[in-house]
Formats: sequence, structure tokens, C-alpha cells
Amino acid sequence: MNKNRDSKPGPHPAGKPEFPGPAGAKALKEIFSACGDYECRPIDVGLEGKLFVTVCWLDGLVSAGDVADNVLRPLTQGWRLEGIQSEAECLERLLQGAVTSCSVKRRSCLDELVSDLTHGCCAVVFEGLGEALSFELRSQQTRAVSEPTLEKSLKGAKDSFVETLRVNTALVRRRICSPRLKLAESSVGRKTKTRVAILFVEGVAAPDTVRELARRLDRLDLDALLATGALEEYIVDAPLSPFPQLIHTERPDRFAMYLMDGRVGLLVDGLPVGLVLPVTFAEFMKVTGDSNTHFMVATVLTLLRYLALLLSLFLPALYVAVAMYHQEMIPTRLLLSIIQAKHDVPFSTAVEVLSMIIAFSLLQEAGLRLPNPIGDTVSIIGALIVGQSAVEARVVSPIAIIVVAVAGIACYTLPSQDLGSAVRLARFALLLSAILGGLFGIGVMSCLLLLHLADLDSFGVNYTEPLSGGRPHGLFRLLIRVPKPLDKFRDPLLRTPDRRRQK
Repeated sequence: MNKNRDSKPGPHPAGKPEFPGPAGAKALKEIFSACGDYECRPIDVGLEGKLFVTVCWLDGLVSAGDVADNVLRPLTQGWRLEGIQSEAECLERLLQGAVTSCSVKRRSCLDELVSDLTHGCCAVVFEGLGEALSFELRSQQTRAVSEPTLEKSLKGAKDSFVETLRVNTALVRRRICSPRLKLAESSVGRKTKTRVAILFVEGVAAPDTVRELARRLDRLDLDALLATGALEEYIVDAPLSPFPQLIHTERPDRFAMYLMDGRVGLLVDGLPVGLVLPVTFAEFMKVTGDSNTHFMVATVLTLLRYLALLLSLFLPALYVAVAMYHQEMIPTRLLLSIIQAKHDVPFSTAVEVLSMIIAFSLLQEAGLRLPNPIGDTVSIIGALIVGQSAVEARVVSPIAIIVVAVAGIACYTLPSQDLGSAVRLARFALLLSAILGGLFGIGVMSCLLLLHLADLDSFGVNYTEPLSGGRPHGLFRLLIRVPKPLDKFRDPLLRTPDRRRQK
């Protein structure tokens, strides 16, 4: 993987850096001419009046105290740089440790020096040599590690990813304390220069998957990378599909578990989530807490999630199809109850269910967008008031509200929010097919949905594995959580070099 993507040309001719020329204070001043946070200070080395250098940094990205203590003070103390007669001697003395910084890079390319400054480095520029030294002095004013907000943890760890890449890699390192955990960094975005890190465990992850991901990242040519969606749509195999093809997680422990299973992780500077690949549909139905509970309890909960998935997808469509086209399938007493409830309702069953699903989606979106206390109140009280008022006004029947509410609550049990969004879209498609063709329409739409899922791939792994791989016991592996002492091998579909998990 190319680690020097920050020198990739933008609109300039191929082979020329974005900021041509050697590293120099005048060129830096011109580049950052309209930047109010750019600081540039000439320093008399040793306070002897013989040699001058220029110290440059971006205020806020570096710690002002560290610049004063670790760079400015050593440069002005005569005993540290005693006997220096030229800029070349000064540069070598600084490289040998006259400036107290954990990291130093020698730069002769202006493009590389600009990249260092924008990533939290302080530069000492030697104008006569056309070179500079950049010292890493990143500011620590970042969001502290806190509990996960979307993925609740009952028995697991209580920390989550933050917006700083190096903090996130450290959280993963604390869980995989091995040099086999490899980290390959790159930069994406001609304008933003966003740092991206590929994480994998050497000998466990498939080398072909790592190389393919690195190739897709190197192929990206866009101005900015500021959101996960901007990256996901470029690297997945089927960007037009509504079904998620990357696992999003804010929990480092879950991220580390996937790496140890043989998957490849992706961390982006500025985003508090980790991306994992390759994935299958079954992975979106799993919860990290299943590994912390008894295998029988985890198996029952998995079965409940799949039941909730079926209810969320098919219940509204089946109700509409049976009520409109196949009334003979309804028991007599239930049919009489439905007829009596719909006696004064002026709208058809299709209009009832469609309008209630749309209203439910609107309340859900309102609850997500509003602040937490107000959003919870709006979503709960609003649903109760609207539903009760609609029944009393004879606008919809109670059975329609029950069907839509059960389908909506079942969708909330899905572990992945991205999968829940795709299920809502598929629910609309199945409902429309039920309105047009009854049970036959549901059957046709279900076949099309299964064909679409079977056609999806995630970095060489079929999306519907383990059911579509032709291997025995596929349904058993899908629904049953094997006890840990018996789970000795990693998933064969990941093609891991080291398949054995334990002896």
C-alpha cells in the first residue's frame, strides 16, 4: 500500500507535487497567507546573532506549551547548540536530539512539509538549505474516550472510538497486544488529506482481502473524505444496493474480535467508527453481547431476531394480501371482528396500512432528529396520541395499527441500524407488491429480493453465506451459537491462513 499518497497530484500535471519547490518559510507563508491560525516566528539560534531559523505551526493543531518547551527553548539555549556555525550543522544537531520531541522527520519537499503542518507538526525551516525538520507536537484537546451510545454494552468493555485516529488505533492495540497486528496508513482526499488506516492480523486475515482493500483505497480520487458514506460507496462491490456491505461499530472490543476472526478493519481520522470487511448478511444479525452470554441464551435470542426480521418484512404485506384478496384464509371469528372494526372506516386496507407505515416512519425520524429528551417524548407520546385519535375518528381500524406497530417494533430489535433501514425499504416494496398482486405478488417480490441478496459479494465472500455456499449444516451455523470450547476453527469462508482458533 502506498503510504505517501499525500503527494498524489491533484489538478496539476502528473509527476509534480501539489506545492512545487523546496521547503521554505517564504513559500509556506504564501500558501497559508489567508490562514489566521498559521504562526511563523524567526528564532535566533543560541541568541548569538549568527544563525536564524524559522519555526512554523498551526495554532490549535499543536500544543502551544509543547512548542515553547520542546522547540523554542532548546533553540535559544546556547549550551545545547554550542559551536554551531552553519545551518547544516544546526540541522544535524537537531536530528541528534537537541530538540526534545518523540518524532522528527526531515523534509525537503514543500508538499510533505505542508502535510505535516496540517496534521499537527511544528516545523523548523532552514531557508538557506531549502529543508525543514517537522516535530510531532499534536494538541491533546480531543474528545475523551466515553461509553458507546449506539451499541450498548452489558458485560463487555465500556469504551468507544473517538474522532482521533491515533487514539482509536491505541484502543485496538490494547486488546491485541501483538506485533502481528499490522497497520497500514494512507491519505484520501486531494483537499482534505484524510488519514485512513487498514488494520489486520498477519497470518489470520486473508492477504488477498488486504491487497484488494488497499488497491481500492489507492484508486480513490476525490476532493474530501468527511463521512463514512463517502468512503463506503466507493469501496463496496455493489454501491447501488440498499443493504449494508460494511460493518460499522463504535466499540473497539467488537472491532478487535472481527480482526481476530480473520477480517480486515478500516479506521478513518475524524470519524468515531470502525469499518469491518468482508461481511455476510448473518453478521448483521449478531450482537457482541452474544459472546458474553450462555450459548443456549444466545441461540434463543438469535432465533428471536430472525423471527423479528420476518415479522418486520412480511407482516404488513401478508395482512394486506389476505384482507384484500384471500379472505377465505382468515378464521371466521377473526374475519367478523375485522369486518366490524372496518365498518365505519372510509379507506381501504391498502390505504390504511400505507398511511400508518408512513406516519410511523415520520414519528421515527422525528424522534431521531430531535434532542434526546424531546425526541423520546415525541416518538412515544406522538404514536399513542395519533394512533388513539385515528381509531376514535374512524380513520383507520385497530387491526391496522396493531399490524404496523408490531412490524415497527420488530424492526427495532435488529442489531444493525443500516440493516433496519434496508428492511424498511424492502417492507415498502413487499407491501406494494401485496397491494398489486396479493400473495402471488409477495412471492414474486420475495424471489427478487432473494436473488438480489444472492447476487451480492463482499470482497470475494457471498453475502448469503453460509446458506449459499453448498456446505452442510449451513442453517445450523447460521442460527446456533456453538459453545466456546467446541468452536475451534475460524469461519472457512474468510479463507484465513491460520484457521485454528484454539487447541
